[in-house]
Parts: sequence; C-alpha cells; structure tokens
Amino acid sequence: MIMRYNKIALYGLLCVAAVLILAPVFIMVSTSLKSMDEIRNGSIFTLPVDPGFGAWGKAWFGDCAKTLGEKCGGLSSSFLTSVKIVIPALFLSVGLGAVTGYTLAVWKMKGANIMFAALLVGMFIPPQVTLYPLIIMVRELGIFGSIPGLVLVHVIWGVAFTTMMFRNFFKTVPQDLLKAARIDGAGFWPLFWYVMLPLSLPILGVAMILQFTYIWNDFLLGLTFGGRSGQPMTVALNNLVGSQFGEKEYNVNMAATMLTALPTLAVYLLSGRLFVRGIAAGAVKG
Repeated sequence: MIMRYNKIALYGLLCVAAVLILAPVFIMVSTSLKSMDEIRNGSIFTLPVDPGFGAWGKAWFGDCAKTLGEKCGGLSSSFLTSVKIVIPALFLSVGLGAVTGYTLAVWKMKGANIMFAALLVGMFIPPQVTLYPLIIMVRELGIFGSIPGLVLVHVIWGVAFTTMMFRNFFKTVPQDLLKAARIDGAGFWPLFWYVMLPLSLPILGVAMILQFTYIWNDFLLGLTFGGRSGQPMTVALNNLVGSQFGEKEYNVNMAATMLTALPTLAVYLLSGRLFVRGIAAGAVKG
C-alpha cells in the first residue's frame, strides 16, 4: 500500500513538473497561431479558433511593405549568420577541447594539474568580467564586429568547458589499454585517433550538443562582438521584438521566439538518446 502511494505521489510530481515546463511552450505556440483580434478578445490559455501561420511567415520574412524594399526585418537572414557562427565555433571548441583534455589526462606533462586548475578557474569567471579584455584582443586582431571575431570568442569560452569534460572522461580509460597501445608503437596522435577518440564517442556527442545549445542561444557575445554583419538569431529576435511601434504583435513575437528555439529543440529531439547515453557512460564523471 505504501509503495502504491509513493508511486502515485511520484507520478503526481512528474505531471506537475511537466505542466509547469510545457505551459510556456503551449502559450507561445497557441498565441503564434492566433490573429491579433483573437488575442485582444480572448485568453492566452485558449486554443486558437482559426489557426494560421501568417505570424510565422511575418516573423521569418519580415514586413517588406513597412521597410520600402530594404531589409524586411525578419529572422531569415540572421539564421544563415547563426549557422556560419555555430558550425566553425562548435567544431573548433570541441576539437581543441578533445586534444587538450587528452593531453592533460594521458600525457603526464609538467604543470598539467596547474593548467587544468587554471582552466577551471577561467570557466567560472562570468563573461561580463572578461568582455573588455576580449574586445581589446579581438579589435587588435582586426576582426571586431565580424563573424570570425565572434567565432574566436566562442572558441575561447568553449575550450575550457570541453577540456574539462574530455579530461575527466579520458581519466577513466584503463591504463593497461594505454600501455598496450604504447608498446605497439602508438605515439601521441595515433593513440588519440585510433584509441582514445573512438572510445570518446559518447562524450563527443554530449559536448557537441551542449556547445551547440550554448553558442546558438548566446545573446551577450553576439550583441557585443557580432556588429551589423554578424548578428545571430537571438540578437535579431531582440531587435524584432523591441523595434515594434504602437500595438505589440504578440503572435509575431511568439512565432519569432519559437523559430529561434527550433534548432536547439530539434537537436535534443534527434539526439536525446545519444545525450543520455553519454551522460550514463561517464561523460561528466570526474
């Protein structure tokens, strides 16, 4: 009887948590499918009477009638910019983190523990504290206000996190396996490519998912380092919502928010099992 009540309480708590998490998503999707007349005269919790995707089209393509043929103010142009930022920043940060973590864990270089401690300290420094030094560095390199500059900043911030993940994972690899590979003549790169990297596929998936989510959802760095030509979707979303005069088009704002969040939602839905398997395999164990 006690176990039955415990199970009922557990499912009750899960249902409450699901409602709290999904309620904002329901409001966003429902509102984005409504017309402005329906929003004015109804409740945000009601389903759309005559659903339509007009607000989604306006959020994506913008309203060219109001811009006299210039940029229409939609999210379509910034989507490609976000892709140009995410792909190189993702692969560079994960790749450098894998090699650095492998070096710190497997090759007993002098000062490895001090270097790892410094990486951990740097990882927990708030981005706001380092903005000004990063701005000076990127400006001196001549890439401030551009996509390469924003990619570089994301790589700098991502390497510390990915290094910690890979280093902790590689520490769990049996030493006998490493000794056998070295006896067979495997040096630094052969040991990494043919032994360690295949073993690290679970953590590789976790690192890529987390880094993709962080880079895609970033607003502060994109606003600071992107300039006019390198603004990601999050900055374009803020501009879209904040540039409306008169009546706020809540259906367009909600549609734009959903469009901005769709890539990360798709990544988690398509790779959810890989993410869970990577966590269970010890991806964050240390």
